[in-house]
Amino acid sequence: MSIPPETRYARNGAVHLAYQVLGSGPPDLLVVQSGPNSHVDWNWMEPSLARFVRRLASFSRLILYDNRGVGLSDPVPGSAAPTMDEQVDDVRAILDETGCQRAVLMGNLAGCAPALVFAATHPERVESLILLGGYARLPPVVCAGSADVGQPGNGCGDGPAVV
Repeated sequence: MSIPPETRYARNGAVHLAYQVLGSGPPDLLVVQSGPNSHVDWNWMEPSLARFVRRLASFSRLILYDNRGVGLSDPVPGSAAPTMDEQVDDVRAILDETGCQRAVLMGNLAGCAPALVFAATHPERVESLILLGGYARLPPVVCAGSADVGQPGNGCGDGPAVV
């Protein structure tokens, strides 16, 4: 197990977001993780993931953070999943807290959407964009339990989900 860097906290309104910084850059590289798939301290418990993170930090100032409601960040009520606007504003809060004016954003899975929206709404703060495993809409299995299945614009397709 690798020793994790110091975990710090950025504040966005009433929410505390856990983050870690390692490496010296440039560039600044912010990883926008996939919802519940983030935990800044647990990254260091899996040797292959720790190697990957250290490799990223070897050519950048790497910024990792836990999404609101996940990992070491403050919890959110079970019925209140973070909105896209909140996720995008969390990216801004992390960049502000770390003193980063412009960054390379690396979105992973569900983290691609907030990375894309942040890049579109704050182009002056984004040097470039890396998207890993992004998708245009949620897969049918995810949408099957949604009351909004078949509603236009909800990301769950134009008709009933097929499981």
